Amino acid sequence: MERETDNTEVELIADHRRQWRNCRYVYPVISRRSKGLSIGVNVNPDKGCTFGCLYCQIDRTVKRGLSEVHLAILHDELHLAIEEADGGGLWNDPRFARTPAHLRRINDIAFSGDGEPTCMQEFDRAVETAAKARNDCAREDIKLVVITNSTRLRSPQFQRALPILDCNNGEIWAKLDAGSEEYFQRVNRPVGEITLDRIVDDITYIARRRPVVIQTLMFRIDDADPPPTEIEAYCGRLRDILDGGGKISLVQLHTIARKPAEDCAGALPDDRLEALASTIRKTVRGVVVETFYGASKAPGA
Repeated sequence: MERETDNTEVELIADHRRQWRNCRYVYPVISRRSKGLSIGVNVNPDKGCTFGCLYCQIDRTVKRGLSEVHLAILHDELHLAIEEADGGGLWNDPRFARTPAHLRRINDIAFSGDGEPTCMQEFDRAVETAAKARNDCAREDIKLVVITNSTRLRSPQFQRALPILDCNNGEIWAKLDAGSEEYFQRVNRPVGEITLDRIVDDITYIARRRPVVIQTLMFRIDDADPPPTEIEAYCGRLRDILDGGGKISLVQLHTIARKPAEDCAGALPDDRLEALASTIRKTVRGVVVETFYGASKAPGA
């Protein structure tokens, strides 16, 4: 019976479709990192992103025409998703009907989707809209999470959003996948003149005022694990953030859980991911590391 439960959770976690009912922007998913229901917000229906990560599940060769985000529609869709989850209607959907009881809770409203959410010029207004929809449902306990690749942390729209997040149970989950510039360019494939030094500096700048969650995805490239020198350099980047006055509340270390766009990218085995987590804990004093496995196993802790 325990194995059946694990398999059910793996299947639920692997299903991150950006479509739910007739919604344009909102898509509930069972999230391994949220350990429950995460109500996704896709403010990049055009798939616009500043990265082209090797492991990304989004096929960016197929573009969508829709780009404008209508905030009134976003509000109504978020209101619907919260009410459906709280009222039980969501759990009658065939897609969510097998969700175990311990995962049937709303953990967050997460800005993620098909691209980099902070590229949206009115991102602050979208965050404000999410907070209002949540408050209209009397669910001020629900977190507002921004899942970002850390390339637009100093942008005007993100800076305007920060006080809204700070006042509304907000969290920033900032991507950091590499330790060296060469590996960063190979793995994340940034658009334009984006460097790893800039990414680390901007994360540090944000983390001086509030703790951030670091999201790191480790994976195999052409069946090869990340080299030890890269892991050492990555730990050095974490220390740079801490030494610069930044606060890291958690490092989420995960690997590929859904089919990536590039065939060369593959999930790390569970034991290898755990070994990397152990190395990070020993190397970066005081940092908390949580592991999340690939499709072969239910989420770890």
